[in-house]
Amino acid sequence: MKKVLTYGTYDLLHYGHFRLLKRAKELGDHLTVAISTDEFNLIKGKKCVQPYGHRAEIIKAIRYVDEVIPENSWEQKINDIREHNINVFVMGCDWKGKFDYLEQYRKVLYLDRTDDISTTTLKNHLKSIQNIQKDINQ
Repeated sequence: MKKVLTYGTYDLLHYGHFRLLKRAKELGDHLTVAISTDEFNLIKGKKCVQPYGHRAEIIKAIRYVDEVIPENSWEQKINDIREHNINVFVMGCDWKGKFDYLEQYRKVLYLDRTDDISTTTLKNHLKSIQNIQKDINQ
């Protein structure tokens, strides 16, 4: 069985996430998704809209995903590859080059992002809507 591993926060789930997970699953027979915990996101300087447990349940429900594990630190990737018998490590191309050191353990692939969609874009759009509503209410 060929096993694939990817990591992410998956806070505001969107079409780009689905496309990434689908393409990752097409690379093997089993897809494991490591989701950043709330505590780890704080270390990375991120504040999530949804708590880890909710994000994990949402990702588990996606048909391309076979297993969800928590991401607690940057350093756990080598152990995750070994412990879960991973053959391919996949990330979005915005991370290109940052995980090349894992090549000595497993194949590393960077997949193209989906144009015109990102969690950052969604969060900025929501902030704009909130600001417009504040202006209207004043």
